[in-house]
Amino acid sequence: MISTQAWADAQLLWDFQQMGHEPRPCSVAIGLGSHDLGVADTTVDLYRRGMMPLIVFTGATSRTTRERMPRGEAEHYRDRALELGVPADAILVEPQARNTGENIRFSRALLEDQGIPVSSVLLVSKPYEERRAYATARKLWPDVEWVSASTSMTLPEYIDSIQDARLVIDMLVGAQQRLMVYPQQGFMIEQAIPEDVMAAYERLRTAGFTNRIMADNAKRG
Repeated sequence: MISTQAWADAQLLWDFQQMGHEPRPCSVAIGLGSHDLGVADTTVDLYRRGMMPLIVFTGATSRTTRERMPRGEAEHYRDRALELGVPADAILVEPQARNTGENIRFSRALLEDQGIPVSSVLLVSKPYEERRAYATARKLWPDVEWVSASTSMTLPEYIDSIQDARLVIDMLVGAQQRLMVYPQQGFMIEQAIPEDVMAAYERLRTAGFTNRIMADNAKRG
């Protein structure tokens, strides 16, 4: 059973991960590959709303997607977008990236190779990874403006879509840990973390939601 306190703490982490950006027209959208086809759907919705003329889908496969998306996350996202009516010439595919940093670096290289000028990017991710993706992008490509976007849904709605509450809370704790550790390693910009969010994170770790934290820090107090 997940305690009332754990649910409240998970909600705090979920809310903090949302950047709260209002979508606006940008040079391009970058859809970050994952197991979640909702990222592709949200990117298509933004395209239909005229928010960008071009989409880059980025991502190879991971241990969670290699069976469901054997040709790579970006390729399956492209298929989804084509099914939903996006023209093929409005989509670029970056099929090599295996983490968020590579998503940004490889997408930037692809756009530069294509000679496409970029001043602003709509960065589309899973809802609980908005802040992590934004912080990584700001670090690796600081001279463009970043606007975060994800599927608009509540934490209960997301858990219902995944059908595994403990997994979702584990993922929230893992995402929060990376926000604290990665800036020290040069992977993302530093961001202020409110005290109540830090306290919620520590309580969830103590309660055993540790399956998605980094191994080197698994025994951290």
